[in-house]
Amino acid sequence: VQLQASGGGLVQAGGSLRLSCAASGRAFDTYAMAWFRQAPGKEREFVTAIRGTDGNTRYADSVKRRFTISRDNAKNTVYLQMNSLKPEDTAVYYCAANRWLVQDPHQIEFWGQGTLVTVSS
Repeated sequence: VQLQASGGGLVQAGGSLRLSCAASGRAFDTYAMAWFRQAPGKEREFVTAIRGTDGNTRYADSVKRRFTISRDNAKNTVYLQMNSLKPEDTAVYYCAANRWLVQDPHQIEFWGQGTLVTVSS
């Protein structure tokens, strides 16, 4: 599976951005898709994930009720809608694919290249 993330940019606090991640390869709908992020000097952390089989989702507490993950299996694409952005959301955001839903980045099978999100105060 190859992943291509896009949609990052500079936004003011309180604003919104939508990230996209296009996947190539077979059986996209069987993979769980996830977003992780890594801020400067920090470890990569789980943000959210969505299962392929039933669309079940999980969110990190820090983004609940602000971020929404969704997927379009017909387009092999996963989205991350980010609302009410805060400066602490500034990071490189990575999309990821895995055969099952995990939150540990060390267990991820496939990574995209990352897209930078900068939230100014």
